[in-house]
Amino acid sequence: MWEEPPITGARGSGTIFFSGCTGRCRFCQNYPISQLGYGNTVSIDRFAEMMLELQGRGAHNINFVTPTHFVPQILAAVDRAAGQGLHVPLVYNTSGYDTVETLRLLEGVIDIWLPDAKYADDAVARRISGFPRYVAHNRAALREIYRQVGAELVLDEQGIARRGMIIRHLVLPGGLAGTADVMRWIAAELSPLVHVSIMDQYFPAYKVLDDPILGRKITSEEYEAALEAFDVAGLENGWLQEHEECDD
Repeated sequence: MWEEPPITGARGSGTIFFSGCTGRCRFCQNYPISQLGYGNTVSIDRFAEMMLELQGRGAHNINFVTPTHFVPQILAAVDRAAGQGLHVPLVYNTSGYDTVETLRLLEGVIDIWLPDAKYADDAVARRISGFPRYVAHNRAALREIYRQVGAELVLDEQGIARRGMIIRHLVLPGGLAGTADVMRWIAAELSPLVHVSIMDQYFPAYKVLDDPILGRKITSEEYEAALEAFDVAGLENGWLQEHEECDD
C-alpha cells in the first residue's frame, strides 16, 4: 500500500520481492533480502500461482521488486500465468542498473516501469552502492525504457496506472544523490513530461549507522532543495512526500 498513488490505488500493489540485487547499497533498507539472501526457492509453477493469487486478492498489478537477475524465470512464469488468466499490469521495480539487452527482452511484457535514478556521480555510486559506471548504465537503461513506453503514464478511469514509467529518486543526506543533475538530465534527455517520484524516506540502515554523512535522515531543507531542483529542471509530473524529521 506504499507505492506511488497510481500503483497502489485503493487495493494495493501485488509485490513479489526477489532475493539479491544488482547493487550493494551500504544503506539498503531491505538488506536481508537484497544482500543476505533471505527468501524462499519456488518453482516456475509456484511463481505463476503467486501472481494469480495476488490478482485474486484484488491487487491492481503484479510488482516485481529487484527482479533483473531473474528475468528468464520471470518470462517463463508470466507466460504460464497468462495462460491461466493473469491480466493485471506487470510492474518492473528496479535500481535502474540494467543492461539495454535485458530490458529489450521485456518489451511488450512489462507494462509499467519503476526504475531508480539514484546518482549523478560515478564515484559516489561506486563508493556507496558498489555500482561500476552507474551513471552511463542507468541513463542508457532509462533511455531504453523511455523508447518502449514514452513519457505518458496511461491511467484507467479510476486513476490506476496501466502503462508507462515513473522514475524514482531517493534524496540522500549531504547532496550525495546529485538530485539537481539527475532532474536536469531527465528533463533534457528524456522529456519534461516524464513522471518522477522524489522520495524522502531515507534513513540510516545496515552499514551506515555511524557514517558521518549517511548516518542521519535528510533534513527538511534538503528535501525542499530537491523539490526546487525538480521545478528548476522544468519537470511537470511527479510526486512528493510529506517530509517528517525525527528528533536527534
